Amino acid sequence: MNTNYERLSVLVVDDDPKIRRLVATHLGRVGFEVQLASTGEEAIHKASLHQPQAVVLDIAMPGIDGFETLTRLREWYTDPVIILSATDQESEKVRALDLGADDYVTKPIGSEELAARIRAAIRRVDRLSKPEESYDSIVEIGSVKIDLGARLVYRDGDEVRLTRTEYDLLRTLAINAGKVLTHRQLLQAVWGPEYGEETEYLRTFVKQLRRKLEDDPSRPKRILTEPGVGYRLIVGP
Repeated sequence: MNTNYERLSVLVVDDDPKIRRLVATHLGRVGFEVQLASTGEEAIHKASLHQPQAVVLDIAMPGIDGFETLTRLREWYTDPVIILSATDQESEKVRALDLGADDYVTKPIGSEELAARIRAAIRRVDRLSKPEESYDSIVEIGSVKIDLGARLVYRDGDEVRLTRTEYDLLRTLAINAGKVLTHRQLLQAVWGPEYGEETEYLRTFVKQLRRKLEDDPSRPKRILTEPGVGYRLIVGP
């Protein structure tokens, strides 16, 4: 991953030529190298050809829509995908996050905020791609074991496959086991200091962690919700 954010390569995907030009102009002014695509098919082709360090993706497009494009990208593309959509419905945000989006922003959005969101997503991926900090502890959560040194998670002795965001959220809860972490604390620890109000992100990823780690995800005993406040990880036998 290239951490020179001033020369970050971004693929902007939108069927509206005015929006493509506007976003490209704004990002170009702050130093991004911008590729453009008008359809999902073109986006997949250009992403495979140019390997951008982030994709900014619209949802409503002719042919394959943004959700299908995202699904196909996530079969092999591991860098950030940021949804830029005219729809502000929570169900759409949750669906995009479930499919592997790193962020979801709505139009219109200021150029500085969009650039900041892209940089935050890249920083998060960079951080997660580096070796774990000098932790050598094992956190036990019933039948679940989190090896912080190796960045691995096991359940009943079998490795559990987590996305980078799922792992970073679990890690944050694990190193603060027993403590209540507020929504803002978790969002800023996992997504970056630009975040704090996107509680639907936490609901989505906590649900995914519970599905993978809890015996009964509908009645969690390990990743507990503190209503109106945040979440707490309970460790022990």
